[in-house]
Amino acid sequence: MSDFVDVFWSFRSPYSRLVVPDLLKLRDDFHVTVRLRPVLPLAIRFPQSLFDPNDKRAPKYIVRDSMRRGQMLGRPVVYPLQPDPVVQDFTTMKVSDHQPHIHRLTKLGVEATRQGKGLEFAGHVSAMIFGGTQGWDKGSIFSQTVEEIGLDLAALDNAIEGGDHAEDIESNHKALDASGHWGVPTMVFRDEPLFGQDRVDTLRWRLENAGLAR
Repeated sequence: MSDFVDVFWSFRSPYSRLVVPDLLKLRDDFHVTVRLRPVLPLAIRFPQSLFDPNDKRAPKYIVRDSMRRGQMLGRPVVYPLQPDPVVQDFTTMKVSDHQPHIHRLTKLGVEATRQGKGLEFAGHVSAMIFGGTQGWDKGSIFSQTVEEIGLDLAALDNAIEGGDHAEDIESNHKALDASGHWGVPTMVFRDEPLFGQDRVDTLRWRLENAGLAR
């Protein structure tokens, strides 16, 4: 029976976008199952407590740092997102009650995971969203991106319509909380959380120590 690495991951997180290639490589290098567990972003889970409209330091730093990190890794992170997966007024930091993208994206991630291609779906779609693609939610751009990994967007949408995917997402929220962290990406191996795209090397070290290298 294979060991597991659970990956708590969000479609609104630039660092989640950056970590996927490293996780795919890790999956190839070790006898371990890497399970994508999509969660809603903090802006949706904790909208009241997360953002102070009078203090913009955190969002400004995240934008600067993720662009710098993406440039270093050769994985572009381009702002502004067009559209942003989360509808939010960055003047007031208020998150809209109307969210046409993020719930669908997260459910699609759950369904892709059920079909055995969660990481591939996350990687391709987040690269599209954060790679400067304008109007990624319209026309054939999204469907063509999904086709590149052998999935059909219409079939995925049909699967999440009326499905129990929201229950999986809520289960992922609870599991992330139980792991001892709240942010993304958080990787959990044998009940130990490792938070951040820059913690993959630490995770590899843990897997090596556990004797899981192929």
